[in-house]
Amino acid sequence: MKNFDIDFHVHSKYSGGVSDSMTIPNIASQSDLKGLDCVATGDCLHKGWLKHIEANLSDVGGGVYSAGGAECRFIMQTEVEDEKRVHHLILLPSIESAQTLREKIQKHCKNIDADGRPNVRLNGEQIAGLVLEVGGLMGPAHAFTPWTAVYKEYDSLKDCYGEHLDKVSFLELGLSADTNMADRIQELQDISFLSNSDCHSPWPHRLGREFNRLEMEKLSFGEIEKALKRVGGRRISMNVGLNPVEGKYHMTACTRCYMLFKWEDALALRKRCPECGGLIKRGVCQRLEELASWSEPHHPPHRPPYLHILPLAEVISLAIGVKTLTSRKIQDSWKNLVGEFGSEISILLDVDPAEIKKVDVNVGSIIEKFRSGRIYYRPGGGGRYGTPSLTAVKTEYWGRGQKTLKEF
Repeated sequence: MKNFDIDFHVHSKYSGGVSDSMTIPNIASQSDLKGLDCVATGDCLHKGWLKHIEANLSDVGGGVYSAGGAECRFIMQTEVEDEKRVHHLILLPSIESAQTLREKIQKHCKNIDADGRPNVRLNGEQIAGLVLEVGGLMGPAHAFTPWTAVYKEYDSLKDCYGEHLDKVSFLELGLSADTNMADRIQELQDISFLSNSDCHSPWPHRLGREFNRLEMEKLSFGEIEKALKRVGGRRISMNVGLNPVEGKYHMTACTRCYMLFKWEDALALRKRCPECGGLIKRGVCQRLEELASWSEPHHPPHRPPYLHILPLAEVISLAIGVKTLTSRKIQDSWKNLVGEFGSEISILLDVDPAEIKKVDVNVGSIIEKFRSGRIYYRPGGGGRYGTPSLTAVKTEYWGRGQKTLKEF
């Protein structure tokens, strides 16, 4: 068996809020620098993106595609929104299957090309049926986020997927949750978890910021399916991603000023911030408490470890005290380190910190810290990412000592 690092969820330039730089050549080149063996195409039901895919990818067999001279490979992927605004992640075995699914979905979509992520007038069970007809794999995308997740709408996967529940191949955790959180829910004990970037930009602090390490014989759609279903010794051997407190929706917070709230206070305030009038959005942390079967995680034997990492640009930012991740200083340091050690993933996961310290002592020390769980965070919520810190951070809530807007 071999290890393959894969990011199964990205978007194209045709999705709302996505960089125009999200093109196949850019995704391919940046995936090589990141160290990904395979990345999803994103948005493969969109007519314009399908044309771009066909013009820039070559079939190398087994449902896998190459882009020019890049080492990273691609598989077909899309995300769709159902009639309840629940998002589903779909993996497909070929360009032809994407074209067929597009034809099926188009009958239930007012304008399938209005956005890379189409809005479909079907429920989750019906969409799953169509995906199964073309040999695809499907599961809930960012399953716990408050706006468009399966658990924002339902209390169980059965309510969403109905008779096709046993065909749901995976559950995507999303940036605001991890294995320790999700394994407190009994109904998820048998399902495989995915950690993906859901990125809107090809740059390495977004692309592959979460990924999955799979053990397989080779890189193919069939082998990926076996790994997700844990068949024949194939498996997900590691989930890798942000500490969930960095996620934009981890904590309950105001969506306008980002003040944090205890859920009981948010309810008493009718989910309106008393400082700015913004909507208070329930965080993933709170939603997990409502769904949890146990107070502590119950990891089934098949569950792989979840490794919390920081994107290398964030590590460098902490090391040199520059906050803008796209600044020249950070980018120059990033290029120097990747040039020395081959890829970002190698630096974050595999290279001995002592070797990294020989090139940059501060970066090596921070990588040593996050590998041993010694990084602190200011938690995210309400749509704002959390931020890492080298010193302890006190989490303050409205009404419990936190400053109001007028005091700043």
